[in-house]
Amino acid sequence: MNTTLPVLTGIGSVTPYGPLAGLISAEPLEPSAITAWTTPELRRAFLVEPFRPASIVPGLKTRRLDRLSAWALVAASLALHDAGIDLGQMDRSRIAVFFATGFGCVELTEAFYQSAATYGWAETDPITFPETLSNAPASHVALFHDLRGPNVTVSNKSFAAESALLQAASLMRHGQADMAIVLAGDTLTQAVYEWYETAHLLSPACFSNEPVPSTGGFIPSEGVVAMVLEPAGRLAARSYVALGAGRWAAGGDARAGVRQLLDGDLPDFTICAGNGAPCLPNPLTCSYRDLVGEDTTIFPAQPVAAGMGEAGALLHLLLALSKRPGHGEALLLGTSAHGGFAALRLELF
Repeated sequence: MNTTLPVLTGIGSVTPYGPLAGLISAEPLEPSAITAWTTPELRRAFLVEPFRPASIVPGLKTRRLDRLSAWALVAASLALHDAGIDLGQMDRSRIAVFFATGFGCVELTEAFYQSAATYGWAETDPITFPETLSNAPASHVALFHDLRGPNVTVSNKSFAAESALLQAASLMRHGQADMAIVLAGDTLTQAVYEWYETAHLLSPACFSNEPVPSTGGFIPSEGVVAMVLEPAGRLAARSYVALGAGRWAAGGDARAGVRQLLDGDLPDFTICAGNGAPCLPNPLTCSYRDLVGEDTTIFPAQPVAAGMGEAGALLHLLLALSKRPGHGEALLLGTSAHGGFAALRLELF
């Protein structure tokens, strides 16, 4: 193992699989019927079942929070528990928080603007407004755990989660933090779902009880995944994977960029992130094979993670780690329907 690389030692998640610490038993998952709002006919999505955050993290108060912030608090706490981290023994000014999201706290943002449209700006709830900001989840994680290191929220097109991982790893390699909590996620609301439907982006499986097809649109999803990154060598730490070099580009030729990153050293295992391009064909039959060669094992983009769009890469990674073939070099690879790519070299344990 390369001891200079940041190591993933803890995982926490709030997803359609439920709130969990550690790896997910990644069995195939079917979408659920939407009941949170009225739909003209059957509409399905990968949804997080309601739960009480305080039943998972004692003392957690989330009454005024957007669900995204509440889920981030739960996922981060589960990841710290999974890593066996005692924050009381650490310099909390050296612990960073990175959060990746496509839409941010859209649930309370919708409520705030609907209130303004109904009652006028003078009658909106001033307490709600701060919770509409996209960096609110990362701020709540830092406040709850008294983390005073760098606090960064990423919301770039197609590759938010990969970008957060790359930035966190870079920060640690340059000695600007001793540990990082990296989170990524989004909530699903009526307005978001209806926009997808109006834009004709949804899979036929959203409108019937048929199994999820491999192509033809995507199924919206929601949830938050949190991962703890720290230097290698802590005696009690469990190491899932080490993060190596990475590249990200908003446009251009993905093949040239990925091959330059690999430098002729093809991976044993490639994880197709798929976020930002949920409508592309199955990666097993498209350019992913050209990028990584014939001998690498490919873990294709999973529908439950692809439905989270820009923030889905951490869930793709988590599901892939649950199915990983063993030790070896791996590549987390995402491409966009609009061009560009994000790639991160990994060392599996």
